[in-house]
Amino acid sequence: MAAALTTFSFLPQMLKVIKTKNIEGISLGMYSMFVFGVFLWRIYGYGKSDMAILLSNLIIFTLASVILFYKIKYFAKK
Repeated sequence: MAAALTTFSFLPQMLKVIKTKNIEGISLGMYSMFVFGVFLWRIYGYGKSDMAILLSNLIIFTLASVILFYKIKYFAKK
């Protein structure tokens, strides 16, 4: 349950960003570092053949990357 909650915790933020296109409260630096860190966790999970680490971080990477994409897209328009 804990893994599911933390893995999908980015889903509400991602949906809100997509719906409102409001990225003012989103930190570009934090999300850039976070997405890169989760990418590294994916590499670690792959190297260890640990599907739990690999899959959970793949989901988190995808959700957080969408938020980061919108942040970069709408940050550039300012």
